[in-house]
Amino acid sequence: MISINEEVTIPSPPAAVWPMLRDPALVASCIPGASLTASGEGGAYQGTMRVKFGPTVAIFRGEAKLSYDDEARRCTIEGRGIDGRGASRALASGVVTASGGAATVLKVAGNFNVTGPLETFANAGGVHLARAILAEFAGNMARLAAERAALAPVAESEPATAPHPPGDAGPSLSPPGGERVGVRGAATELRGGAILWRAFLGWLKQLFFAKGKTG
Repeated sequence: MISINEEVTIPSPPAAVWPMLRDPALVASCIPGASLTASGEGGAYQGTMRVKFGPTVAIFRGEAKLSYDDEARRCTIEGRGIDGRGASRALASGVVTASGGAATVLKVAGNFNVTGPLETFANAGGVHLARAILAEFAGNMARLAAERAALAPVAESEPATAPHPPGDAGPSLSPPGGERVGVRGAATELRGGAILWRAFLGWLKQLFFAKGKTG
């Protein structure tokens, strides 16, 4: 079992970030290569992750069960996944919390386990890969939060409309000039080489830092 305990900062207040984290489809759009394919009862969701290594594109399928505590701004996750060939499987559980004042501190704590051909890689570099993906996700969320903040005055100046049913985000807002603004999150596929390179650099940094403390 591999443990992860990470923090990233999004330069927008929790009151603005938490509603975005509460939207699974929006969250998926901010993760490179991820897409939400189906939702079921009891907070269960299914999705895929496309990862590109050079000319090869691998597709991973998974499902997760999400439980939200709006007062604490906390989300509990139980998930599992399988690669396209069915050779490697993963189980994961964790808790994501959003706190802070002017900026949001996003804390991710949990465990994951990988079996099959990817087990050795996961044990050696899985945490660093997770950090790299989390950093990409935080950057996309920060850009989206900034876009929404910029559009807020436009929304306030528009005539009031009927409330939307739960789960319906309503129409997208359009800035002056009529250009439609949607979720411009992540790339359609995760660039495995680039992410793995950043993960490798993170591993080297941690390795030499640890040596420096013991030397």
